[in-house]
Amino acid sequence: MTPTSSPQHLLTARAEDDNERLDRFLATHIEGISRSRLKTLIKEGQVSFKGDRLREPNHRVKCGEEFVLNIPQVEDATPKPEDIPLDVIYEDEDLIVIDKPAGMVVHPAAGNWDHTLVNALLFHCGDSLSGIGGVRRPGIVHRIDKDTSGLLVVAKNDRTHAGLSAQFADHGRTGPLERAYLALVWGAPSRTSGTIDVPLARSTQNRQKIAVVPERVREQGRGKYAITHYELLEKYFDTDGMVRVGLVRCRLETGRTHQIRVHMAHIHHPLLGDEAYGAGFKASARNLPQGAQQALAKLNRQALHAAELGFEHPISGEVLRFKSPLPPKLQCLLDELE
Repeated sequence: MTPTSSPQHLLTARAEDDNERLDRFLATHIEGISRSRLKTLIKEGQVSFKGDRLREPNHRVKCGEEFVLNIPQVEDATPKPEDIPLDVIYEDEDLIVIDKPAGMVVHPAAGNWDHTLVNALLFHCGDSLSGIGGVRRPGIVHRIDKDTSGLLVVAKNDRTHAGLSAQFADHGRTGPLERAYLALVWGAPSRTSGTIDVPLARSTQNRQKIAVVPERVREQGRGKYAITHYELLEKYFDTDGMVRVGLVRCRLETGRTHQIRVHMAHIHHPLLGDEAYGAGFKASARNLPQGAQQALAKLNRQALHAAELGFEHPISGEVLRFKSPLPPKLQCLLDELE
């Protein structure tokens, strides 16, 4: 990441800011930057008072004092092509459909600047990838979590990118777009099919997680609407006749981050292996058959697979539909449950 010009912000402390910590004062007056990031900027000497650099986040602010904050801008790091094998399901001159393995990040971001799907695509496709998605997301129109496996479509040119993006933005309401996932969940929903329609937002307790927006604040417009349709395909029982695991097919009507994982946890059926949203069910693994326990431990991720993908080809107009079998470790877990 290469720093470029640094925009400056002049901030004057008001009466209500008197004796406030410097980092908290800045967080109150600067939108879009976390307090932890502001702490780092202070320690880097990016805040000055009367020409002197301040480096203590707990510096106390006095009413009327003026502070100058520099926020270094960065240029997007350009991903480098990497010779990483890809499971190509379909490819033509306009798009490519990939069966992504679990453990692969889709596009570069903080902490994952290489070994991503984008790095592999740049090597495989050369200069043909669409640039609409930006330098770090060339051709990417949708994504799945690092530890989720399954189908992804990537555009190779701008016209295809625009056409696919429009379909994903419409979520299949007026067109042929369809995305369906297979998931193994703890227990089984009481209804064989249903719809989960609750908005999601970034968790206020843990910014790395997504949370259901509490009903008391939904009227305030917080969160993004999210809809998941589920169908119970199979139940798996223990020796006492209790339902321990369910196989569900989840069809997305929206595409929010961690949507299926959070929605299924919301109805008290989190995914097997989901450390973020199903940690409370970890002890339930002891009730599985020994072989299933071992298979789940080897899986070492949430039991979620993007198994179906359908869309209209933006250039030819043909409706394309693809299915992906469960990857070996997930199929092994299913076999042990059966």
